[in-house]
Amino acid sequence: MGIAPGAVGCPVAVVYGAAMELLHNVQVPPGEGPFPTVLALHGWGASAHDLFGLAPILHGGEALVLCPQGPIGVDIGQGMVGFGWFPISMGRPPDAEEFAVASRRLGDFLDAAVERYPIDPTRLVLLGFSQGGVMAYDLFLRQPERFAGLAALSSWLPGDLATGAPPSDEHKGRPVLVMHGTQDPMIPVDRARESRDTLLRYEVNLSFREFDMGHEINPEALRALLEWMEDRVFQLIQLA
Repeated sequence: MGIAPGAVGCPVAVVYGAAMELLHNVQVPPGEGPFPTVLALHGWGASAHDLFGLAPILHGGEALVLCPQGPIGVDIGQGMVGFGWFPISMGRPPDAEEFAVASRRLGDFLDAAVERYPIDPTRLVLLGFSQGGVMAYDLFLRQPERFAGLAALSSWLPGDLATGAPPSDEHKGRPVLVMHGTQDPMIPVDRARESRDTLLRYEVNLSFREFDMGHEINPEALRALLEWMEDRVFQLIQLA
């Protein structure tokens, strides 16, 4: 995944605890909290370090940023290992049983994180890139009341997820950002457009953006993400 210059280089805090089964990075701002929180979920073949480079700039560095690592090891070549959330079968939807296991593990991790860290449960935002976006969609659609917003980047919304989580009053008006590259060679932009059309049925406060980029977050997309998070999520919460 490409991240804009200047968005990397923050200290890494790797934590592993008995009650939190997923390896993760966390940035906790100074002070007592509770803090607005971004749960950032990486894509296939990446790691807990991938989106952690955004931590210093999300909400001006004043957000608690939590980056768990997928439990599945992925051989990415040249002796290097990345990670994923569930096995990928190209051209086919995720295996229902394997996806349910991944979803349960991530949900348990979040439950434990809320107990361990000074997270403000009223200002908890989901951010998912690629396969991490699928996991974010799953969490959001099943428990919309738990999240102040959702950003799905270079991702897709499988039809089975929508079928299993029908629209409800809790979905209505919640901020959702869908961003995708028109030159994405891994996940065609049509998949994002299909996701957009599906989300419209939930009557969320939807922002849909396309950028001239590949499977990445380029500087223009990063600016749009930061603006959306401030204008559509954190600012609205403060005014409320």
